[in-house]
Amino acid sequence: MQQEHINAGKSIQKQTGKTFYLATRFLPKRVRHATHVLYAFFRIADEIVDDAAGVPPDQQRAELESLRKQALGETEPDGPVLVAFNELRQEYDITAAEINVFIDAMQSDIDTDRYETYADLESYMRGSAAAVGVMMTAIMDPEDRETALPHAVKLGEAFQMSNFLRDVREDIIERDRIYLPQKTLRTHGVSAEQIERLEYSESFGRAMAAELKRTEDLYREGVAGIRYLPEDCQLPVLLAAVLYAEHHTIIRNQQYDVLSTEPSLSTARKLWCLAKTRWHWHWNRDPEAVFQRVSAVPALETDRSEPGHGGRVPTQ
Repeated sequence: MQQEHINAGKSIQKQTGKTFYLATRFLPKRVRHATHVLYAFFRIADEIVDDAAGVPPDQQRAELESLRKQALGETEPDGPVLVAFNELRQEYDITAAEINVFIDAMQSDIDTDRYETYADLESYMRGSAAAVGVMMTAIMDPEDRETALPHAVKLGEAFQMSNFLRDVREDIIERDRIYLPQKTLRTHGVSAEQIERLEYSESFGRAMAAELKRTEDLYREGVAGIRYLPEDCQLPVLLAAVLYAEHHTIIRNQQYDVLSTEPSLSTARKLWCLAKTRWHWHWNRDPEAVFQRVSAVPALETDRSEPGHGGRVPTQ
């Protein structure tokens, strides 16, 4: 890849994905440059549907189809990111199936703004998150890719679920989307209309707590696979997991009220996560042990109401 193409991807990631960009900086150059390009490609596709105010659905679909053909090498790539992505696709044998399932997920955002069950949401994340994990695994090129892949899929889903839980307010205001499964909401006595009104209640808090717990199970499964990655990639991926999961502490400290204020990690908090993760990694190269020690995800035997894990679970 030419440096100008890498720089174009880096610029997009630096502006729009600051948390992931921080972790990316610790990847070895062979993976870091490719990650800049991958992230930029994902972002270009995402923005077609997320920043589409006033753009007719048919035009969004046409733009995604054009992007699909460029990414698959069927038409001439338009711009430095697509040029670089095509080189990556060929060098790391990124399959057409993974590109297609990713673009298909982006297309579903045009028509779908509610998910009935978690299984429905999981099906969407197979393209929007799991495919990203598969492509990232390809460029890291672990020795035992088949063993690493299922964990990479779970970690990708965990990252996206953390984003969904963090962004409930933004998604409803800017896109009229609710990613919390409707079944979870109904189980806890919450209506979609309540979320549309940004109306917090303890019932909504319980629904959030349930999805937070589900997401933390995904983190445990995902982090368990970091050991199968190349040694020079393990700390950066672990750091990304710690940073994304740190939003859970903010959510708990807000008593699960993500409707009034969107949880946000300050620069100081990110740097603290970085420092403590690197410190423990210096003494213990077991990703699961370090994650359990420094992350917001409590150990399975830990009582989630303990102060160290950010406040109580609503009970009324």
